[in-house]
Amino acid sequence: MRLTPSRHLRELVVSLARERPDAVALCAPGRPDLSFAALAEQVLATGERLRELGVGPADAVALALPSGPALATTFLAVAGHARCVPLNPAHAAGEFTDYLRRTAARALVVPAGAAGTAATAAARELGVRTLELVTRPGDPAGVAALVGQAVDRPASDRPGHPDDIALLLFTSGTIARPRMVPLTHTNLLTAAGNTGRALRLAPDDRCLNVMPLFHAHGLTSTLLASLVRGASVVCPPGFDADAFFDQLDEFSPTWYTAVPAMHRAVLDAAAGTGRRPEPRLRFIRSASAPLPDTVLDRLERLFAAPVVEGYGMTEAASLVTCNPLPPGDRRRGSVGLPVGEPVRVLDPAGRPVPAGTPGEIAIRGANVTAGYADDPEANAAAFTDGWLRTGDHGYLDEDGYLFVVGRVKEIINRGGSKVSPAEVDQALAGHPDLAEAAAFALPHPTLGEDVAVAVVPRAGATVREQEVREFAARRLIAHKVPGRVFVVTALPRNATGKVQRLRLTERHTPAGRGPAVATGTDLERRIAAVWAAVLGTDRPGATENFFDLGGDSLRLAQVAERLRAELGREVPVPVLLMHPTVRGLAEHLSRDGAADPPPAAEQRRRQDGRDRLLRQRRSHGAAAPAGEAG
Repeated sequence: MRLTPSRHLRELVVSLARERPDAVALCAPGRPDLSFAALAEQVLATGERLRELGVGPADAVALALPSGPALATTFLAVAGHARCVPLNPAHAAGEFTDYLRRTAARALVVPAGAAGTAATAAARELGVRTLELVTRPGDPAGVAALVGQAVDRPASDRPGHPDDIALLLFTSGTIARPRMVPLTHTNLLTAAGNTGRALRLAPDDRCLNVMPLFHAHGLTSTLLASLVRGASVVCPPGFDADAFFDQLDEFSPTWYTAVPAMHRAVLDAAAGTGRRPEPRLRFIRSASAPLPDTVLDRLERLFAAPVVEGYGMTEAASLVTCNPLPPGDRRRGSVGLPVGEPVRVLDPAGRPVPAGTPGEIAIRGANVTAGYADDPEANAAAFTDGWLRTGDHGYLDEDGYLFVVGRVKEIINRGGSKVSPAEVDQALAGHPDLAEAAAFALPHPTLGEDVAVAVVPRAGATVREQEVREFAARRLIAHKVPGRVFVVTALPRNATGKVQRLRLTERHTPAGRGPAVATGTDLERRIAAVWAAVLGTDRPGATENFFDLGGDSLRLAQVAERLRAELGREVPVPVLLMHPTVRGLAEHLSRDGAADPPPAAEQRRRQDGRDRLLRQRRSHGAAAPAGEAG
């Protein structure tokens, strides 16, 4: 069935009501279905109520509503008649104050009975009118009424224009203060149309939308992408892994989309309950963060459906690239092909780079915002010859598939060697005792930055730093192996599920050397003396980390040489990498047959002999033995 293209959200819902009046538009647990005709009636009635309350097309209206069908219809109504600002209802009062002030919101919509919340307190402080959204038991999904006092005299009624701003969204703020992104009806409908075509959505498709409707993933890539193709959407009251399989049975969706953390929760729920869903899904989509191969494989086994990864961003109204559905070529590690608008990779000067060469990902097209609101400095830095520099680092292969390495500001510069956090995450994804892992940069006195990783153990598992590093060392080149491993109960995330790596850096950056744990055995004291000599510091404590004290790979090589002289045995650099504390190294060497090293006097005698031999060979022009060249 071919639907009439729309240029405005109001036009979209009216067109759907005309062409598919009795077909289901929205579903929700515990509610009758809402038809496309009823959806248009709800959207137009709410829009008229906004006009009566004094809200016009240029006014911003913030929503602080819980997930569910009423949020979906209210978004469509507000965005179709004014400028919609959907906010996470879990924000703190200070965040609400900031967002309401920056958007110059004329009104805030909250659930009935929400007086006294952080949102209403912020609105009261700024003099923003609060409107309540009233729903009644038994009404169809998404049916609700706005109640409240007018913000002004009734606004004038005028036809909508494709270039009207429909949505004001804030970026996720993983690396900086969230930026305000205005998106027009053209931006939204272009992005939704691109997504619908890429996923081959049809009127008989149905999406189980577990994503929140205050970010582009849930709004554009799911809700709008379905509607522009005449398909239906299930809007549950938030994500609940335990209820997920019941929702599959109740609504028989053909696809669902989620972030990796949600996919993991679904897998854990299946493992915990033993539930095996019927193979009814046509595909599963994952976006907003890298999906580990192990999670992808488990999802495909559980649901007997292909998993496609995509890449999107708020500034593009969501989806930018996506892996093709079968029989197309889905490439592991890639986020797929552009879905309708062009993608480039640029060097620091803004020039395109050849295929396979990493650089900054750049986008442009009818889906891309014209610029950040009230932030000329950010616009000057972000836009180059009409291309938006995304701040993400990646490359395009010969066939145009995009591979995302990470945020430019999150790439770890370890002594000049660039390390992608996502690559470290992926290497640790197969660890049997780890539920999650996230690499990040730690400040380092000589390297500039070192690689660190925060790991979340699986339930009942015990995780040791050394074992995690050894696991990584079997899969990564030496300079990518984490110098530090922090065992945590959870990773910090934003509302869309993205790991906030800079928060990890802030949490785990050492504040300075505290009281040192004294060395105990003679072997510990001798190792500590070597460290102190190489690092030029006071003798380290037994549990201090070599890299926290300023150590690096060059100094490790010096330590290896000095330990060979002191202990009379080879201690390879990889061993030192795996055991970065005095106590850990001493325990390893003791287990490995070094509990009783030769006396220091004997070691000095041996080293003196080696030094004399080396001087003699050099004086005769001979090459130094391998491993002894200075």
